[in-house]
Amino acid sequence: MSTYNILFAGFGGQGILFTGRLATYAGFLAGKEVTWLPSYGAESRGGTSNCAVIISDGLIGSPTVTNPDYLMAMNLPSLDKFENGVRTGGTVFIDDSLVPRGLARDDIKGVYIPVTALADQHKMPKSANVIMMGKMTRETGLFTPDHIRQAIEKCVSKAKAEFIELNMKAFDIGYHY
Repeated sequence: MSTYNILFAGFGGQGILFTGRLATYAGFLAGKEVTWLPSYGAESRGGTSNCAVIISDGLIGSPTVTNPDYLMAMNLPSLDKFENGVRTGGTVFIDDSLVPRGLARDDIKGVYIPVTALADQHKMPKSANVIMMGKMTRETGLFTPDHIRQAIEKCVSKAKAEFIELNMKAFDIGYHY
């Protein structure tokens, strides 16, 4: 039985909770058991915002993630806060546009991608999170691109339907980076 613990973290306003929802819904579409545990409160007002996602072939006993297999760190405070909890052999996805250092550990893998710079370059400044989701999808194989595309269609609200195509493009940028 396979279980994957994922932690998404960054500044409030970077779309961290949305990215976690995409992963959760993609896992659901893949026929897996899933949980999504967002962190709200003061953290979402400029500090580190995060959410825990678990995707499993079997039942999930608790929605908390203390030792993630995968960490998406969209800023330095998130990397500083969560790097030490990543399990040995785990992978950290780092926005090296905003994170000025590499990993402090040599028992985990770092995947560095300048998602904020790419988002700015492509004139989609609010899409760095979805670009990173594209890279994470390609590197981990946890989801198929079709599962993420279907998740984008489901998770973008009807009131913001004009952002579906933008998110699809952002996902493709990250997936092919």
